[in-house]
Amino acid sequence: MSVRPLPLQACLGFGGTVANGLILHPDKKTLIYPLGTTIVLRDRGDLTKQEFLQGHNNQVSCVTVSRSGRYMASGQISPMGFSAPIIIWDYASRKLVHKLILHKVKIQGLDFSFDDELLTSWGGTDDCKLVIWRTKTGEAICGSPTPVDYAIAAKWANLTRNTLITTADMKINVWEVDAENRKLYPSICDTGKRKRVNQCVSIVSQFFHACLQVIDDKDEYMYVGTRSGDIMQVSLGPKMYRAGGPLPMIELGVLCLQFTPFKDLVCGGGDGTVNLVRLPSFKNVKKLKLQGGVTSLTVAGQGDRGSFELYAGTAMAQIYLVKYDGATNAMTAMLIQRCHFNKINDIAFPMKYSDLFCTASTNDIRMWNLKEMKEILRIEVPNSECEAKDSLNQECHCCAFMPDGKTIISGWSDGRIRAFAPQTGKLQYTIVNAHQKMGGYVGAVDTKCFQGVYAIATTSDSLRIVSGGVEGNVRVWRIGSQSHSMLASMKAHTQACTYIAVKKDNSECVSCSNDGSCMVWDLTKYTRNNSIEANNFFKSVNYHPDESQLLTCGTDRKITFWDAYDCQPIRVIDGSLSADMLSLDISPDGEGFVSGGGDREVKLWNYDEGHCYFVGLGHSSKISRIKISPNMQKVVSVGEDGAILIWDYKKPISDSPPDKNVNFKSPNSPE
Repeated sequence: MSVRPLPLQACLGFGGTVANGLILHPDKKTLIYPLGTTIVLRDRGDLTKQEFLQGHNNQVSCVTVSRSGRYMASGQISPMGFSAPIIIWDYASRKLVHKLILHKVKIQGLDFSFDDELLTSWGGTDDCKLVIWRTKTGEAICGSPTPVDYAIAAKWANLTRNTLITTADMKINVWEVDAENRKLYPSICDTGKRKRVNQCVSIVSQFFHACLQVIDDKDEYMYVGTRSGDIMQVSLGPKMYRAGGPLPMIELGVLCLQFTPFKDLVCGGGDGTVNLVRLPSFKNVKKLKLQGGVTSLTVAGQGDRGSFELYAGTAMAQIYLVKYDGATNAMTAMLIQRCHFNKINDIAFPMKYSDLFCTASTNDIRMWNLKEMKEILRIEVPNSECEAKDSLNQECHCCAFMPDGKTIISGWSDGRIRAFAPQTGKLQYTIVNAHQKMGGYVGAVDTKCFQGVYAIATTSDSLRIVSGGVEGNVRVWRIGSQSHSMLASMKAHTQACTYIAVKKDNSECVSCSNDGSCMVWDLTKYTRNNSIEANNFFKSVNYHPDESQLLTCGTDRKITFWDAYDCQPIRVIDGSLSADMLSLDISPDGEGFVSGGGDREVKLWNYDEGHCYFVGLGHSSKISRIKISPNMQKVVSVGEDGAILIWDYKKPISDSPPDKNVNFKSPNSPE
C-alpha cells in the first residue's frame, strides 16, 4: 500500500522575510510569492484562486521570474553542510524543468538575463559562490568563488547578457560574462569615500540583503540602496559614483528598490515606509507608512499625470496595494492580504461548524473564513510586563470555542483566561491568576518569569472550563452568567500541562504533560481516576469518538493507542522516524486521524489499521497544531513558520482494487 500525496487546497500566509519575494507576473494577472516550502501562484483579484509549486524540502529563500514570464526559478535554505537546490519552473505548464545542485546551505538570490538565456545564482555566507547557468539545458557555464562581501545582491543588465552587477558591503562589482569561453572578469566600482557598512539591527541582518539595486533601461546607471538608508547612483561606463540621496536618510535602511513607470524610484524602508524618490534630484516627495519593514515592491500599472499602482509586501506577512495619484501627490494603501508572521500555537473550530476557525499565535488571536480564505477578526492583548516578554502583545498559548458558540476562550502568557465575543472580539470576562507564575530557571542570567495557561478545554454544557498551566496544575472553573469561580485545582503533573480532552458526558477528562504522564480526572469528584506513565514528553492526547480508547503522541516519535478504562497500551506505531510528534486529531467518524510534528509532514492515517495513507508537504518549520474540520472536508495545519495550510481530507483507505483471487472463506467451512 503506497503512500499518496495529500492535496493542498489553499494557503493563508506570505513569506514576508524573503527579500523581493512578492512578484507580479508579466501577464499582470498572477501574484507569486513563497510560503514555507511552497511557491504560491495567486490570482490578483481573487484570494481563493491559488495554485502551488512544490518541489523544495526546506524553506524557500528566493524567487525570481524571467522577463518574458516563461520561466520561474526558486532557491531554498538547507541544513549546514547540505546542498541547496535551485529549481527552474515552466510557468505555463507549472512543471519542474531543471533541478540545479551546486550551492550549499543557502541560495541568497537568483536573476534571469534579459533574454531568458542565462540564470545567475549566488550563495550565502556559507557558500560564497557566483554561478552562471544556461536556462534551457540547466548546465552550469561558469562560476567564481566570491568573498563574503562580494555577492549579496546581483542584477543582469537590461540590454546585454554580457554584463552582471553584484553588490555587497562596501563593494560594487561589474562582471564581464564570457559565456562562450566560460569566464568571468570582475571590475570594482569607485564610490570614493562613500563606504557603506552593515549597521542595522539583527533582525534586518538576518533576513535582508545588505543592498539592493536596479538598473535604468539604457544601462547607463545603477541605483544601489544601502543599509545606511541612502541610494547611490553609479555609472556603468566609467564605474564611478555619480549622485546620491535622499536626505534625510530612510530609517533602518533601504530594503527594496523599484522603478516607477515614469522613471522615478520607489523604495521600501526597514521602518515600514514606501518612499517616492524623484530623479535626478533624489528628493523624497512622498512617504507612506505600512506595518512592518517593506521587503518587496512590484509595479502593477500606471495611470495619467504620473499616477501608478504597486504591490508592497512587508516582513509582518502583509500585502498592500499602494496607489499614487500624481495630480494631488497623494499615496494610499489598501491591505489585500494578511496573516500571522510568527509561530502559531493552536487552532479551534466551533462545534459542528466548519466555515470558521480561529488561531492563537505569539501575538494575537485571529478568526478566519474558510470559504473566502481571509481574516475576519483579530484580537490583541497589549503586553504590560516588559520584563516577561519581548513582544508588544501578550502571547496566546491556546484557544477554544464554547459549544454554544457564544464565546472564544483563550489562555495567555500572563496566566489569565480571557473570553471574547466571536462576532466583535469584545472582552466578556477575565479569570485573573488562573495559573500561577513560575520564577526564572536556577542559574539563569535574567529574571524573566515563565508563566501562562498552556491548555484549555470546555464541557459540552458550556458551564465549565478545564485549564492546564505551565506549573502543571489542572483547574476546573464554573462559568456563570454574572460571575465565575474555581471549582477545583488538581495537582499531579510536575511540569507544564500541554493538552486537555474532555469526555462527551463531562464525567471525566484527560490531561498530558511534559513530565511523561497522562492523568485521567473525575470531573464530579475532582480526583484522579487513572494515569499513564512513559519515558516521553506527551504533547497531545485525544479520546476516540466512541471513548473506548485514547490516542497520544510526544517526543518519543510514537503514536500510542491506550485502553480508556485501565490505561494499558493496545498498540504502538511509529509516527515519525526523524522528529518529535506534536499534534494529533481524530476524525468525527473515528475512521481516520491526522498527525504533525517536527518532520513538517501532515500525515493522514487509518485508525483501525494504523497505516499512513496520505502525506502532505508544505511547512518549513515544526507543525504545532493540526485539526480536521467537523464536516470532514478539510484538514488545517499550522506551524512555527506562521503558515496556515488547508488540505483536502481524503478517506484513509487503499486505492487498490480488491484481489479477486483472495479466498475469504474459512478452510473449515462447508462447501
